[in-house]
Amino acid sequence: METQLERASKHLTDILREAIQLTPPHEALVIFDTQTPLASLLTEAYRRAIPNGTFVDFDGVTPDDVRSRFDHLNPGDLVVLVQSTNFRLNDFRLRIELFKRDLKTIEHTHLARMTEVQYDTYIDALTYDAGYYKKLGHALKSRLDTATEIVVECNGTTLVYEGPMEDAKLNIGDYSGMKNVGGTFPIGEVFTEATEIKKVNGEALVFAFAGMDHIVRTYEPFLVRIKNGMLEAPDCPAEFAATLDMIREDEDGVVLVREFGLGINPAMDKHRLVNDITAFERQTGLHLSLGAKHAMYAKPGLKRKGGRYHVDIFIDAQRISINRETIYEQGTFLGSR
Repeated sequence: METQLERASKHLTDILREAIQLTPPHEALVIFDTQTPLASLLTEAYRRAIPNGTFVDFDGVTPDDVRSRFDHLNPGDLVVLVQSTNFRLNDFRLRIELFKRDLKTIEHTHLARMTEVQYDTYIDALTYDAGYYKKLGHALKSRLDTATEIVVECNGTTLVYEGPMEDAKLNIGDYSGMKNVGGTFPIGEVFTEATEIKKVNGEALVFAFAGMDHIVRTYEPFLVRIKNGMLEAPDCPAEFAATLDMIREDEDGVVLVREFGLGINPAMDKHRLVNDITAFERQTGLHLSLGAKHAMYAKPGLKRKGGRYHVDIFIDAQRISINRETIYEQGTFLGSR
């Protein structure tokens, strides 16, 4: 039976070869820390996957040292960030700066949020099946881009999206035609939002969300109501109520529903989760975002970067239909294999 290290090394090798397409003479720089066992495990897996790579312990160098390393890289080279929390270089926005330099990038963030029993799930979520992701990802994008109605059914509830959706974005490890190569791993998501927020109406059940500490927690599914794109939750856990109050206080007294995200990573679902929200939003199923913040889509009266909050909630969906065609049922995307 393969060890965690062996599995992680295999998955990362596949990502480097098929998704990132790292080939000679391009170099790889791995910046890591050793603050958590998972960060150490992934770093060792990268050592096996990139035996000729350069490895730098973030806690053993200065910010200037890190910047100097970047200065010596060429466009098309790769930078991997293995982070127990999130590396900071003062005002230097790490991933954005790397993309500006045309450097390929892989990020693993907030690894400290995962408990040891979740390591297997996180490692499995790194599996890169290009055929699966491309087939399902592009099929879902095609359906979302032509949607005139989306219906989300939970146990006893129905949520309806009327009218067209925004141009769906893919996070499937296929960077062909894109300026930037890479991003945060694990991957596996197709997301959009309603062209007109007010045309989202109905009810749904929420089974998980990340609180103010950004840690994902599951709950007995509870009801939320959405009217004209604004959410209320009359009988919800105290932590969720506090989150809604926080959003209302800073965003004109309302909680907008924006992102409609279909996670397609088969390693994670409501029964197999990881605590980090950035990873878990790729779980197989549906998540919505609360709050006015969504940098990908412009809306009249809402600045792209003007909103303060983007809080993901996970819907306990039994069925999702687009234009009356079922695309998801009982935990599975139809035609995904």
